[in-house]
Amino acid sequence: MKAYTYVGKGRFEMTEKARPVVSDPKDAVVRVTLGSICTSDLHIKHGSVPRAVPGITVGHEMVGVVESVGAAVSKVKPGDRVTVNVETFCGECFFCQNGYVNNCTDPHGGWALGCRIDGGQAEYVRVPYADQGLDIIPDSVTDEQALFVGDVLATGFWAARISEIKPDDTVLIIGAGPTGLCTLTCVALKSPRRVIVCEKSSERQDFVRKHYPFAEVVTPQDCPEVMRACERGGADVVIEVAGAEDTFRLAWESARPNAIVTVVALYDSPQVLPLPDMYGKNLIFKTGGVDGCDCAEILSLIEDGLIDTTPLITHRFTLSEIEQAYHIFENKLDGVIKVAVEC
Repeated sequence: MKAYTYVGKGRFEMTEKARPVVSDPKDAVVRVTLGSICTSDLHIKHGSVPRAVPGITVGHEMVGVVESVGAAVSKVKPGDRVTVNVETFCGECFFCQNGYVNNCTDPHGGWALGCRIDGGQAEYVRVPYADQGLDIIPDSVTDEQALFVGDVLATGFWAARISEIKPDDTVLIIGAGPTGLCTLTCVALKSPRRVIVCEKSSERQDFVRKHYPFAEVVTPQDCPEVMRACERGGADVVIEVAGAEDTFRLAWESARPNAIVTVVALYDSPQVLPLPDMYGKNLIFKTGGVDGCDCAEILSLIEDGLIDTTPLITHRFTLSEIEQAYHIFENKLDGVIKVAVEC
C-alpha cells in the first residue's frame, strides 16, 4: 500500500509498505478514507519531535472504515465508519482512569500514531486499543464533518474545557491557525462575555471575521493596548495556540492577575518563564498535550449542529498528491487553513 513516510530530518517520501494486520487482540485495522495534515507533522519533518521514529508512516488526523478487529475489541466492528483518536491509551492505568490519557503509562501511550508507530497518511492504519481509540461516526455526519474530531478539534475542546471559562470572562485566543480556530469554536460553546482573537495574518483575520463574527480580532501589535483597556486589566483566560517566538510572553503579559493561561502550542525552542517579571500576577498555567477523551461528545455536538469545522477545509487532494498538499500547507499558500486528503 502507499504510505507517506518520515525518512529522516527534513524528508518525507511516499513509500510502499505491507498492509497492516491485527497484531494484538485489542487492535483494529482501519481503511483510511480521508486524512489531513497537522502542524505537528511539520514539527516531525523538521526534527522538533525527538520521539518521532524514522521510517514510520506519518499522519494522525483521519477517518475511515473498520476492516478487521482483534478478539478483545467490542466497541467497533468491520464496516463501521470511525474517527481515529490521536492518542493511544489503555483506559486502565491511573492517568487514563482520571482522564489524563495523554500520559497513559502503556509503552505506546500518548501520541503514538504517526510519531512512534505507523500513522494514517496511508491506505490503511493499525489502531492499538481500538475500543479507546475509535469512535463511531453517526450516519448523519459526513467524513469531512468528522475529520478533525480525533486531534485538532479534540485539542480545541480540551483547551476550552481545562481553561475553566465562565460566562463573565474575557477570553483571548492567540493564533488563528487550524488549532486556534477549533479552539475558538469550542470556546464559543462556553458563551463567555467577550472573545478576542490575536492573529498577525490579514488573510486569517478576514477568515475569523467571516466565519466567527462574535469574535473581536486584533493584531499582535495592538493586543497589549487592547488588553490593558480590559475592565480587569487583561484577559480572564488566555489560550496560547500560535507557538511563535514571542507569543508565550504575549500570553502571560495579556492575562490579568490570577488569570488562567492555557498553553496549547508546540514550540521549536525552549520558552523562558521570567518569574521576577511576573511576580505578583499569581497566574495559573496549564499546558498540553491534549487529553483526547472527548471524541464521542464532540461527535454528538457535530450531529446536533453545534460544531462545524468544514469551513476550515480549504483544499482537497488525493493521497498521490500529498507532496503538493504539504507544500501548500507548510508554506501557507493560497489562503490554506486545512487540507483534506482522500486516501
